[in-house]
Formats: sequence, structure tokens, C-alpha cells
Amino acid sequence: MEEPQTSPAHDGRGGDIVTERFRVQSERSASHVQLACRAPHCAFPVDGTVLCVQIISDPAQQLLILKGHHQPITAVAFGNMEHPLMVCSASQDRVLMWRLEECRENALQASPVLSLFIDGESQQLVAGGAEGQLCIFSLVEGHHYRQVTRVDLRKEMESFYASRPGERGLDRGDGVDVALPILSLAHCDLPPGLGPGCGCLSPERTSCVWVGSSTGMFILNLANFELEAALHYQDFQDLSIQVAGSCAVMSSCGKAFCLLASMFGNEITGLEVDPAALVRSQQHRHLGMQLSVLPSSGVSPTSPLYFGAAEGTHIKLAGRHQAAAQSISRDQPLVFHSRVRSSGYTAAPHMTMFSPKTSVKRGCQRPSQRRSTHPCQEYPSDSPAPTRLRRQLSVAQGLVAVRCVQFSGDGRRLACGLTDHLALVFDAHLTGAPAVFSGHDGAVSTLGWSHDAQWLLSASLDGTVRVWLARSREPVLCLGTDMFPEPVHHVQFYYLDSFMLVSSGPELQLLRHHLDPHRDELRRYKQRSRCTRVFRLPTTGAAEITGLSAPNEFYSHLVLATSRSRTVEIFDLNAGRSAAVIQGVHSRPAHQICQNQGSPSTTQPPQAYNLFATTAVGDGVRLWDLRTLRCERRFEGHPTRCFPCGIAFSPCGRFVACGAEDRHAYVYDVGSSTFSHRLPGHTDTVSGVAFSPSAPQLVTATLDGKLQLFVAE
Repeated sequence: MEEPQTSPAHDGRGGDIVTERFRVQSERSASHVQLACRAPHCAFPVDGTVLCVQIISDPAQQLLILKGHHQPITAVAFGNMEHPLMVCSASQDRVLMWRLEECRENALQASPVLSLFIDGESQQLVAGGAEGQLCIFSLVEGHHYRQVTRVDLRKEMESFYASRPGERGLDRGDGVDVALPILSLAHCDLPPGLGPGCGCLSPERTSCVWVGSSTGMFILNLANFELEAALHYQDFQDLSIQVAGSCAVMSSCGKAFCLLASMFGNEITGLEVDPAALVRSQQHRHLGMQLSVLPSSGVSPTSPLYFGAAEGTHIKLAGRHQAAAQSISRDQPLVFHSRVRSSGYTAAPHMTMFSPKTSVKRGCQRPSQRRSTHPCQEYPSDSPAPTRLRRQLSVAQGLVAVRCVQFSGDGRRLACGLTDHLALVFDAHLTGAPAVFSGHDGAVSTLGWSHDAQWLLSASLDGTVRVWLARSREPVLCLGTDMFPEPVHHVQFYYLDSFMLVSSGPELQLLRHHLDPHRDELRRYKQRSRCTRVFRLPTTGAAEITGLSAPNEFYSHLVLATSRSRTVEIFDLNAGRSAAVIQGVHSRPAHQICQNQGSPSTTQPPQAYNLFATTAVGDGVRLWDLRTLRCERRFEGHPTRCFPCGIAFSPCGRFVACGAEDRHAYVYDVGSSTFSHRLPGHTDTVSGVAFSPSAPQLVTATLDGKLQLFVAE
């Protein structure tokens, strides 16, 4: 049976009063069928068993054809929700529900496949279609060839040139909208140091693929699914072929050979391309200073952190031998870019700061006189991911969702924020009765432990921030709307408990606090604790902050924030200003940003602490390097279309866990773009995840109020 065709009817029928927008010819009458309309769509059966969906405002757009019925369709109806928009079709044999967005995406992928490529390193299959779509599938055992992501070549070109304002972009000057069929795919040899690649574990080469099209050749990175370079035939006037009808590409000895056949003539030509030179000529220009989470200098006297460093910490001048050792130590960048310095700022280090463990030989000794109360038991850095379900429990009776989960720094306790206005604290093994913290008038949205695990921070949708004494369950400080007129999305202790960081509306606020659990015997209602604002800094463009992250287990001058403008902004509190802004982080505003902060029980290379991850609804998780400000890898194997699900780094820095809407939690290896483990056993959307900092354990939380504890095999 031929596909039904629609044709616009602009023959003037009906004059100015009535206009026939489109016309579809059906072989079978639909006079007895219930039809459906919901702006801007309409749905109707054609030829009895085929359901057609048409956009009323754009009749020239191709019909969406949905097949699945074996008997004639008798009724059609749209759902009440706009996102996702659903349509229901009924026949005598079955009733089918269709998600229009997914159906339209699948229809776009149904273009003829012109080329295939298998990458053995990343274990991925890449298929290129006539409509310029690249579909990447996982070949990992047990994944059943699932689709990792779909790349639109035209959109990637737009993003590529948007980050390079000096380039000409897609506008070739003639105003012609050319198609970009994927004519050929081949392996691309890029030497280490060119393009991003997660080299925190091993200096592997970046997995890239040549994409040959009618107008040019492109290098696609299979780690972050972004373009590394673009070569347009029209940019080289001495080439015989400007538009290709056929293309074949091969790589050999670091060079690429491309065989082209002209689309409009009889010419056939061969091109030799140096991919390394092409990438270097178009490499992303890094603006601003070179950033690093681990500072290389002490606190400036003009810094808002100077007050806390001068009174709350002990800074020790480095000795001569120690300074010499620091000056000759090599700090290889995470992605092995030989031109990228990762030493932090341009000033030479002149003070020894509290820092995370970056050397196994150092053991549990710390370079600061301020010592931690955490146990010094070493976390097994080579431990597998926690995937075995050990315990499951419900946090409350009835429908109570868990909004957030957070382990204390010593790994002994787990705090949970609930939608019934309560915060609960369990022991790390989820045994025994939890401690209950009550006082909020709204859902608890954010929790944060102090470095010494004595204090617990909580922020609620009621607009208040509370500080609790963890042992006695009493609030010692309450900050209300008089201090934060804008909604508070995030709060945490910062700089080894010297400060509190709060995001209120479009502002980042640095607060200095004094916590006193004692009360006056005569005026017990009066709190002795107090808090003062030290510094406030707005985001670029005054966009509302949606996520905040900064280390508290060691000293760091940098604070990372995501905002409604789909950006990540890095604030340097040593300089008291914004240091860098990453544009277009996700297709939607990111709802969480998470850093690889390690733990007092683990040892990682210094460059690994510059990794951070962001996540947005419907746009997966992206892994970034702070020093290059580039996306290193994309994780898109978990479905999150409607609800913001949480993410977390493992203490060893090797895994990233995230929640999903399919009642599973996913664990990704930072060296792979596809998930390594899919954790079952949940009964609802997994809203939050948290790794234990002292043992290979993972806790997940769901919207139906359940906690699951996973341990390593």
C-alpha cells in the first residue's frame, strides 16, 4: 500500500472567508470514525488502519504516519497533557497510545541509511542517513544495540560555529539551503592532545570519525558527539569539486584520503587531508585565565575569603624544599593537552593550602594544621561499581517523595529531604530508626553536611534555610525571607565550614556564620547563633541560579553555578568576580551541577578534581573539564523527559550515577559514553543518588518514598 500523501489546497476555494488548508485522499471512507483536533495538530485515519497526524498551521510538512492497527480505526482522541502530547487510536482489535514527540523523532530517523561505521574502541555503531542524521548505537554486551544518541549534522555545525564567532558559519554567502546527506563514515586518527577526551584514567586517543557529506568533510568526536573540525569544499576555490554526489574516506599514517565524485559533472577527484592541522586551525579559543579547583596561591587580602582564612584557618608558609618541589612538579592536563596549564592562576604558589589527597605516599597526613575528624581508612580505588541491592526501605507511610539524599563526609550517616516538610537522618547501612528534623513548612529541597559532620543544613520551598545540630535534632539558626527575598535553590557549607554558600534568585551569597547550640535559660526562644552576609555576586545577565557546587572538604577559591540562561558560570571568590562563562551547556536549563570532590578516604590525581558534571531534563548528563571549559563526554542512556533526576560522582572519580524515569538508576564509567550498569529494583522514578565517601556503596531515592542501598559485588 502506498503512503498517503497530503497536498496544500491554495486554489482560492472559499475565498477570504474559508480556506482549505490541506487535502488527503483515502481509499476507504472515514465518515463513521470519531476524528480528533488539538492545536496545532489534527489526527484522522486513512485507508482504514493507518493513523495520520498533521500540523494544521504547516500543511506543507510531511504527514506523520502511524501504523499498528490490523483492523479499521473507529475512534481517535488527543490526551489532556501538552507535555508529552499523546494521541489514542482505537479499533476492534486494540487500543494504542502514541507519544507524538517520540513518533516524530522515529520518523525522522527513518531516512535511507547511506553509510555505516563501527568503532571498536568505544564499541559503537554509527549509521548515517540521507537527511543528515547520525544514529549512534551501543555494541556493549547486554545493551541489545540500544540507541545512545542521535546527532543532527546541521545543528552540530550551527553549535560549532556559534562558539567560534570569527568563522563564517553555515551561511556560505549564496543563501542556498543545501542538504547534508551522510555519504561516508570512516575512522579518524587524531593524536593525543587534540580534541577533548577523558584521559583522567589513561592517556587514550580520542575516538573520532570522519563524516563525508555533499558539501564538506567533518570530524565528529564520539565521546561528546560534537564536531572537532569542519572542511567545506567551497572554502578552497582550487578544488575541482564543490558539491559531491558520492564520497569515500579512509585514514592512513595520520592522514585522510577522500575520494569525491561531482554531483553536477563527470569529475572524480582525490583529496589528502591532515586532520591534526585541520583541528588546530579551528581549535576552540579558550578565553580568560586558566582555572583549576586546586588553588596555587594563598588568599588575597582583598578577597571576601580573607576574613575566614585569617580567623578560622591556619595558613602555613611553604618551606624552601617544598616550594622547589611544587615548582618542578608536572601537572598534566586531564585531556592531555600539552598547551593547557592546569596550575590554577598565573601567580606562583606562596602558601600551603588544605588540599585533597593526591598522592598515595602521603597516606592520611594533611598539609594543614586543621585536621579532619574523618577516619583515615583508605577507599578501594579499584573497587567495582556498587550494583548489588542489599537493603530497601520506605521512609514514611503514604505518598511521600524523597527530594534529595546526602551522605555525611565521614560516611556514617545519610540525610534525606522529603516532600512532607521533614528531613530524616539514617545510619549509613539504613538500619534502625531515623532521626527526624521537623520545622519547615514546605518540601525540603536541599541538604548539606558540615565538614565535621556536626551540623546539617536544609533549604525548603517555604523560603527558609535552617541549620541543625545533628546530634540533638534542634535548629540552632533559621534564616527566612527577610534575608533571602528570592527563592533559595541551593545552600551548603564552604571553605571547610568557614562560610555558607547560598543561591538566592540570580545572586550568589557568601555568609559568615557563628553557630552556638546553647540557649539562654530565661529566653530559650532566642538563638545565640548568628549569620552575616559577607559578599554577594550576581550572575551574568541576572539569570536565576538553578544549581551550585563548591568543594567543602578542601580549600578552593572557585564556585560553579548553572542558571536559567543555560550557562555555567565560574566565580573566583579569591578575586571576587566571575572568571568564566560557558554558553549553551544544555538544550534546557541545567537543574544540577556536581563536582568530582573525592573524599578524605580516597586518592586521585590532581587533574581529576577539575571534572564536573551537569544535567538537564531531557538532555542527559554532560562531563566537563574546568581548565578547558569544554564538554568531555555525554551520557544519554537514561530517560529523563519530565522530572529532574539527581547525579553524583563516586569518591574514586571513576563513576557517575544518575536517576531516571524508567525506575532504574544508571552508573556510567567516565571513560565511556554508554552506561556500564543499569540498577533495577525501584518502584518509581529515581529522584536522587548518593555515593558513600568511605565505602563502595550507592544509595538511591524514589518519588514513592523508598531508599535502596547498593553495594559492590
